[in-house]
Amino acid sequence: GVGMGMTAPVSITAFPAEDGSLQQNVKVSLRIPSQFQANPPCPSDESIKIEERQGMTVYSTQFGGYAKEVDYVNYAAKLKSALGSEAAYRKDFYFCNGYDPPMKPYGRRNEVWFVKE
Repeated sequence: GVGMGMTAPVSITAFPAEDGSLQQNVKVSLRIPSQFQANPPCPSDESIKIEERQGMTVYSTQFGGYAKEVDYVNYAAKLKSALGSEAAYRKDFYFCNGYDPPMKPYGRRNEVWFVKE
């Protein structure tokens, strides 16, 4: 029953298949605003979970436009290629992040994050 407004980024945890495409199970994460961090409201929908995300170091790439699944997959592949075989990062998932409301037509920001091991 508490309105919290839009937070950024909206983060989707993607689980890549062997061919690089995304599996159908994804997890969408929204940041709880600062004023609710210490005591977040309890979700009324049992499919919504409150989860604390620990600090992490990420390898990141940024791109613009209205991001679609194919864009995230392509930029993840580019980031993987840029990192080569030397960088140690989690291969079983990555984050697809969007920072802008749907109505923003220009100057949009999207990112792909690989979590450093």
